[in-house]
Amino acid sequence: MKDTWDAIKQGVRSHLPKRGFSLWIDPISFLGAKGDSVVLGCPNRFSRDWVTENYLGLIKEKFLDAGLGHLDLVFKVQPARQKDSPPCPGPEQLALPNIRRKGPRALWLNSQFTFDRFIVGQSNEFAFSASKNIALGDPCNYHSLLMLSNTGLGKTHLSQAIGHTVLKKNPDSRVFYISAEDFTNEMISSLKANRIEEFKNRYRRSCDVLLLEEVHFLGGKEKIQAELGYTLDALADDNKKIIFTSSLPPKDIPRMSKDLASRLTSGLVTTIAGPDYETRLRILTRKALEYKVPLSKDILRFLAERLKRDVRHMESALKSLKACSELVGAKIDIQLAKEVVSSLTSGENSVTTKDIKELVANYYKVDPEMLGSRSRKRIYTYPRNIYAYLCRRHSDETLAGIAQTINRSHSTVLYAAELVASKIKTDRNMKNQVDFLSKRVEEMKR
Repeated sequence: MKDTWDAIKQGVRSHLPKRGFSLWIDPISFLGAKGDSVVLGCPNRFSRDWVTENYLGLIKEKFLDAGLGHLDLVFKVQPARQKDSPPCPGPEQLALPNIRRKGPRALWLNSQFTFDRFIVGQSNEFAFSASKNIALGDPCNYHSLLMLSNTGLGKTHLSQAIGHTVLKKNPDSRVFYISAEDFTNEMISSLKANRIEEFKNRYRRSCDVLLLEEVHFLGGKEKIQAELGYTLDALADDNKKIIFTSSLPPKDIPRMSKDLASRLTSGLVTTIAGPDYETRLRILTRKALEYKVPLSKDILRFLAERLKRDVRHMESALKSLKACSELVGAKIDIQLAKEVVSSLTSGENSVTTKDIKELVANYYKVDPEMLGSRSRKRIYTYPRNIYAYLCRRHSDETLAGIAQTINRSHSTVLYAAELVASKIKTDRNMKNQVDFLSKRVEEMKR
């Protein structure tokens, strides 16, 4: 079987650039076979994850060509032995961010999310200025702020920066940082435990600054919306500071009450758009220094031109380059940057919304056209939401484009994708379905 694996590797070679093959496929070794399983060894965990995410379909195809398509492939970490040298510690930037707690309940504020670490550009200048003013208590005629943006554009950074600044100015300030989902869960738990009055007093009487994230999660939750409305009224009457973040304007959140939508927009409303080229270049330059990734100006410019989605997209590219350099020993040059970017952005092998629609429809055994029907039966709404999530994650289509394929508005698509992203954290059955479909979509790209 070892000779067979060596032959399969050579078959894979013809489909990959020389550097890509030597970096990811050539180091994989044959470890053994047991029953219908073949165990292959990768030099480290990062290499294993990268291969399974990007090349598993191609490797399976070559096994199939060799008449071994019935075998299951198992990738394990099998690092090469090092001679008289201690193991190299992992890059500290890849560890979890420094988080601190404060207050009677866990208050999570990322120590990296401060104003001085926020890159300001044309797309976020107003949101930055408004956030800083409300945090410093500068004279103004508003006490609430709603920040709107897609994920990964900085609204959470600014929200937490407000919390840091308030606490630095007055360490005794009672700052509550919480997501709308956690607020909902806490209220439900309080109701079940017969402690709803304690819950109400906590947020209405024991809070100086409320940082409430992801209020779009509240769509359709009438009782939660009503309770939050009363809480916001109490805080407003006492001139407390209230900061909201959302991926959708309140008017576009499905089944959001007019009363709560009015309260959310009663103060200042700001929108954060995607960063322009110059801002992306500054973000990448700062992040590269922080992650200690040596990049030439040409590589930085290339990344800034290609990585247009959000900051997390840029961070992922930098972490991949760093990992390739430190864990695999690759030289960071423009060719490696192109390979990393090609794995993060869709190119010639991009998957279409039509492909995803057919995949989802076949999996859930529904007519593809019914995903775009007006029916609200769960047999159609459930796969429709999964479709929206997969399109947002795996295709280059815009929100408006995805919405058009199922006869919905762009805000409905965003809400559906956010709903699935939230539910897969707690719903194991849904997570398994989404993971399976995501793998199928990735295989379709190859």
